[in-house]
Amino acid sequence: MSIVYDCRNTDSREAGIAAATNSLKAGRLVVVPTDTLYGLAANAFDGEAVTSLLRAKGRGRDMPVPVLVGSWNTIDGLVFTVRPQARELIRAFWPGGLSLVVQQAPSLAWDLGDTRGTVMLRMPLHPVALELLREVGPLAVSSANISGHAPAATVEQARDQLGSAASVYLDGGPAQHAVASTIVDLTADEPRILREGAVPASDIADVLGVTVESLLPGRVPK
Repeated sequence: MSIVYDCRNTDSREAGIAAATNSLKAGRLVVVPTDTLYGLAANAFDGEAVTSLLRAKGRGRDMPVPVLVGSWNTIDGLVFTVRPQARELIRAFWPGGLSLVVQQAPSLAWDLGDTRGTVMLRMPLHPVALELLREVGPLAVSSANISGHAPAATVEQARDQLGSAASVYLDGGPAQHAVASTIVDLTADEPRILREGAVPASDIADVLGVTVESLLPGRVPK
């Protein structure tokens, strides 16, 4: 049976974080609020839990799960080489709505799906998510919805879709932005935006000292 904890209440939030921490460490799934949308979370280093996450969403291994981290420094242990461009973007936009696709460290003992040696990382700007990440460590997190359905901007929308697939639901109120993160691919020689979202392409271009057109080579100029 799933339990919903109202994290806008101090006592309920403390109980919810404890319950979510125990669930994640036991290999179960948790729904957590972020600054973009609600996410379905699993321990990133528990392959069976990640498989359960993909199953709950109706997704295959060809759509690997992103990873949320609780601090800037966490990336150093997850990435093969942290390029200067990654550092610049992290300083400018973390915590926040920017996801970075990078080459993962080959020594990592996790299975997020068919990643082909890459991982998508983000540090969310949400106190509940950050508190949980600092308790558990990196979490495999995908949007809290059935694949192909609308992403959840409230805990009720997440629960309507996922039901008992998650053991704990942390309610942080409606998502502040309800817009998915912007995704930047840093695995090639030149950075490329894979999805425009919470962080505008122009802001990323300014930080990197490049043009928007170089980040979005297929976009037709307005």
